[in-house]
Amino acid sequence: MKCDICGNKSAQLRKVSRTYGKGKNILVIENIPVINCPHCGESYMEAQTLHEIERIKLHRKSFSVKRQIPVAHFG
Repeated sequence: MKCDICGNKSAQLRKVSRTYGKGKNILVIENIPVINCPHCGESYMEAQTLHEIERIKLHRKSFSVKRQIPVAHFG
């Protein structure tokens, strides 16, 4: 995969979990695709991923499963 920052072809797709909000409004989204480049050290998300995160946050009740805190699965 080609890195959008440095152009090197060693970029890799990883899946991560991120936490949004705090207190009663906290939401964890799992399996978010993040592009990581070992050559330049940058990690970033594509625009489509960022739009999907915003959609999940907007409709959190339909995407999340109650655990100790609300957790949503990306994709």
